[in-house]
Amino acid sequence: MAVTFRKSFRILPGVRLNIGRRSWSVTLGGGRGPRHTISSTGRRTTSIDLPGPFGYRSTRTRRRG
Repeated sequence: MAVTFRKSFRILPGVRLNIGRRSWSVTLGGGRGPRHTISSTGRRTTSIDLPGPFGYRSTRTRRRG
């Protein structure tokens, strides 16, 4: 079994710093409304919990260099 490392810190209300073995990310929002995540690798993710039977929706984009 592989050993993983992941730690999440709440730095401000609605702002989280997520640290992993290979990268880190900042998550903004949550609660009610969309959640935006920006990673050190350039990945940007927007996710939202939809009401009812629709569940969870996520859209990922990768920054072009």
